[in-house]
Amino acid sequence: MLTIQQHPSEARRQTMQRDIDSLKSAEERNRLGQFATPYLLALEIAGYVKSLLNPDQLPPRFADPSIGSGSFYSAASAIFGYDGLKHALGIELDPVFADAAKSLWSDSGLQVIRGDFTHVITQGDCPPAPSLILANPPYVRHHHLDQAEKLRLQSLVLQRTGIKVSGLSGLYVYFLILATTWMEKGGLAAWLIPSEFMDVNYGSALRDFLTRHVTLVRIHRFDPADVQFNDALVTSTVVVFQNIPAPAYHKAEFTLGGTLQHPTVCEKIGLSELRNTSKWSCFPKHAENDRKSPNNADGPQLGDLFRVQRGIATGCNAFFILERFKATQLGIPSAFLRPILPSPRHLAVTVIDSEADGYPKLSTQLCLLDCNLPEALLVTKYPKLWAYLQTAEILDIRKGYILRSRTPWYRQEQRQAAPFLCTYMGRGSKDKIPFRFVWNRSKAVATNLYLMLTPIGGLAAMLARYPERESLIHEWLGKLTGGELCGEGRVYGGGLNKIEPNELGRISTQSLVERWPELIREPNRQMNLFTP
Repeated sequence: MLTIQQHPSEARRQTMQRDIDSLKSAEERNRLGQFATPYLLALEIAGYVKSLLNPDQLPPRFADPSIGSGSFYSAASAIFGYDGLKHALGIELDPVFADAAKSLWSDSGLQVIRGDFTHVITQGDCPPAPSLILANPPYVRHHHLDQAEKLRLQSLVLQRTGIKVSGLSGLYVYFLILATTWMEKGGLAAWLIPSEFMDVNYGSALRDFLTRHVTLVRIHRFDPADVQFNDALVTSTVVVFQNIPAPAYHKAEFTLGGTLQHPTVCEKIGLSELRNTSKWSCFPKHAENDRKSPNNADGPQLGDLFRVQRGIATGCNAFFILERFKATQLGIPSAFLRPILPSPRHLAVTVIDSEADGYPKLSTQLCLLDCNLPEALLVTKYPKLWAYLQTAEILDIRKGYILRSRTPWYRQEQRQAAPFLCTYMGRGSKDKIPFRFVWNRSKAVATNLYLMLTPIGGLAAMLARYPERESLIHEWLGKLTGGELCGEGRVYGGGLNKIEPNELGRISTQSLVERWPELIREPNRQMNLFTP
């Protein structure tokens, strides 16, 4: 641990942080993206950045565009010395945190501006450019940003950098890019942000920015099991760069696990390789890293043999999914009920046999309420069903986006039962498979807690001729390794893995095609292995 002298106000800051956090619910803090940086982590980041600075670069002009209670400023003061910062600025939108920061640090030389950082830097009296940024930006998810705000931020980034940011990006992406356009050329920045940008499609804008607009010094990814924020379901990454374009020969350091000072593994990666790699979490390439390089897109993939879709989104499972006996008691006609599988945590088997009527052979049978008749007809012809639908008003569920967008609101997505399913979230790594594959022999549909795998093309034709091979397909799916699946998916805090339909679709099926070459209809695969 670094030998430093803690600022006298740090203990009071930690107390104030806890008190302010307690004023908001976990849900509200998640919506606002307010997750405070642990002080010891802030110290480590500040100490690492100082080790990169040349003596003639000191003292730096410090800034934090989302200062909060001032964890990074406190750490910087301790690392650089109380008089070691030439100027210090913090910007904070939340008035409670802004007032706390002023109370704590104004006497120490920190200037606090209360406002939205993305507006502050566009004003005529924009603060002086800093040479050092240490920041933990708001972890606000895209669905908590209204459309007008997204368009404003996208336009601002495009105007300043020429980069188009996806509307699915979180607020931290805009903060990092815009803050860099504000800071001094040649300055250093360290950002504590979610690791997701390394893998997801909407992280491509940030990955492009880091390889073309600045000199990426280092990316340190913490062990997924080591959650930096106890109240945030994210894995964290420290991104360090210099605000100057990198030379063509530059290599960035990627480290994993341990601490910044003592990572478990490290590797230096050239810019060209980074620009041509869609998932950065495969770096560093090491046995300790279960994020593998994406599969070769030229070989046969799971998406060539299956249509991979998320299960249905009901709008409110608690209302639309009922135990079968209860639906009968309520008098809901069977014509408006479809068999549906329980959630993965309530499904103990991986092979689901079928009753004669298509319901799964499970101890508890569930059904999905699904009706497309108009309300006026239900009132007169199906009064018991109508009476149940009226209870939705008490539960106040019709204001949700899904139900508001459907006509009638109680009609479900029309999906056929899929013979194979994959649980899309789970824990596991390396040789431990994080997801379960289910062979569904019933007519039950699945919720969006599953990914549905429906055979297409050559595989569908083969199974039509040899239905007994379904068991062999299920066996093959179950033998996919944790490394293969983790390599295509992404990981969240506490080691929770998630895989989306397009990611699962990229899993290699080379071994399956080698066993049954007839799965490939076209000898030369270009856009697709199969004819329409």
